[in-house]
Amino acid sequence: MLKAHFKKKLPSFELEVDVSISNGILALVGHSGAGKTTILQCVAGLQTPSWGEIAISNKPVFSSELGTNVPIRKRRIGYLFQDYALFPHMTVEKNVLYGKPKKGSASEQVLTAGDVLEMLKIGHLRNRYPSQISGGEKQRVALARALMTEPELLLLDEPLSALDQNTRSTLQQELLKLQAQWKIPFVLVTHDLQEAEMLGDQIIKIDHGQQEIIKEQGEQGKPEKLELVRGLNNAR
Repeated sequence: MLKAHFKKKLPSFELEVDVSISNGILALVGHSGAGKTTILQCVAGLQTPSWGEIAISNKPVFSSELGTNVPIRKRRIGYLFQDYALFPHMTVEKNVLYGKPKKGSASEQVLTAGDVLEMLKIGHLRNRYPSQISGGEKQRVALARALMTEPELLLLDEPLSALDQNTRSTLQQELLKLQAQWKIPFVLVTHDLQEAEMLGDQIIKIDHGQQEIIKEQGEQGKPEKLELVRGLNNAR
């Protein structure tokens, strides 16, 4: 679960955020420079809000009132960057292993790189380097690395924007399946309203730091999303 209520002073405007999601996908939509990525970075701990509070799984990770600011490495967050940020000198498997929690982690799951590679259907790429795989495969590798942190929350910063339409459509479906299987909140940043409508259980438009709720969590989703989730449930 994510609850975030904070403000962040930026050069051109003040970002005001009030979001909450217990499960499913929260889509943040808006043009470049609207403040979407800043929200992700504040939740992750890469930036510090000017005021407010952020809680993940009912545990405060930031509170201006209490003086709390938990370091990023202790927030149990998976973060998928727009450019994927893969290490070019590491194989796919070593890139994925880079996300493995350190000893002493509070994780309740036991994941191996092989588990995650097979989950995302990229086990056959384990010995290749980023320069030897396609854009869609890089996206899966970056997602595998984020999942190796065994997160309580997954943040995705325009992860599909650089892909061709066919690959993008395939990976949109895979994100829906993955969220249904993983059962943690995803926060997705996109500038594409159509993508937000397809993937988001909740949609918030960000414009110069101000938010507008387009779709509340609990509203009926798109038919294709309902059918997909229904099919996954029936398969269990």
